[in-house]
Amino acid sequence: MAESARSVALSALQRIEHEGAYANLVLPAMLSRSSLSDVDRRFVTELVYGTTRMRRACDAIVDRFVMNEPDAATRSLLRLGAYQLEFAKVAPHAAVSATVDLASRKTRGFVNAVLRKVAANPMSWGSDAIRLSYPDWIVRTFTEECGAEATAALDRMNLAASVTTRDDGYVQDESSQWVAAAVGAREGEVVLDACAGPGGKTTAMATSGASIIGADRQLTRAGLVAKNAQRLSHRVPVVACDATAPAFADGVFDRVLVDAPCSGLGALRRRADARWRITESDVHDLARLQSAILTATSRLVRPGGVLVYSVCTITAIESIGHAIPDGFETVTRAGDERLPPLGDAWRDFGHGHRLLPHDADTDGMVIIRYRRMP
Repeated sequence: MAESARSVALSALQRIEHEGAYANLVLPAMLSRSSLSDVDRRFVTELVYGTTRMRRACDAIVDRFVMNEPDAATRSLLRLGAYQLEFAKVAPHAAVSATVDLASRKTRGFVNAVLRKVAANPMSWGSDAIRLSYPDWIVRTFTEECGAEATAALDRMNLAASVTTRDDGYVQDESSQWVAAAVGAREGEVVLDACAGPGGKTTAMATSGASIIGADRQLTRAGLVAKNAQRLSHRVPVVACDATAPAFADGVFDRVLVDAPCSGLGALRRRADARWRITESDVHDLARLQSAILTATSRLVRPGGVLVYSVCTITAIESIGHAIPDGFETVTRAGDERLPPLGDAWRDFGHGHRLLPHDADTDGMVIIRYRRMP
């Protein structure tokens, strides 16, 4: 079969759905080996990320006309067709015909019949969880956390993420740039990025003139920090160590940033398959890990120094649900003589501040700034 945008998209979807491959890893590798035009590459990217995000909705669309569960390969193909018809708004004839061409001889008639019925019968959604294509627990979590704004936040994360590039050429979401700026690193200070991989916030803070040290428990992520710092001409020592048992003496840093491992529920727009991987129990496990990291890293801050905690999620249990570290006080949105003010996009959230995905077209994020009392 000749290579086409849809055939490449289908191959990627099968890897993601049947082998557990990560969309952000498998798709770039496949595109790098393809001979597709730039226009077709963009179409493949939309099809793969869109079909992956909208998997539950696509299944609901086709299952109206499926009596017996199809094999896995056919299921992937039906999802691809349904996404084109319902969400990508591809012309029905083109969507059905080109998708049917990818079916095996044995299933071609079945795929054709189902997709023609999909094209002819508008969908009536049974619930927001199905329409928005999230697991029930994620919709419930957003409803509990965000109230009436839950749907707007979830809807926004079904749209492709905007690409934001810093002045130095590093691609980084604006919310992450704002977190790095909110640390307030200054020339002459010694600053630790305790969970630094892959190095976006580390390199952003390095432009301040402060001495930045990056640390990460995973060797591969620590290596990415070093690689990105070198590429951007920053001298950043990088240490591979566990943030729950950091390899530094107490009270040696002027500022510490803890961009903690989290559920990523605020960044689902840029991680198409993440919603199908993360579980509700993972959130609780991560909250326990975050609490341990916060306690351990707080000891590294000198008296009068600053500890900044951030997570790309929207949940209280992973942010303001953590106890304020002993000997610390929180800093308000307005900042003080050592911390810059936060931008208007940040909302007050308990003793911290939160961005929802639809607030400023960024990832959802929580930031809490602490000062160690003298």
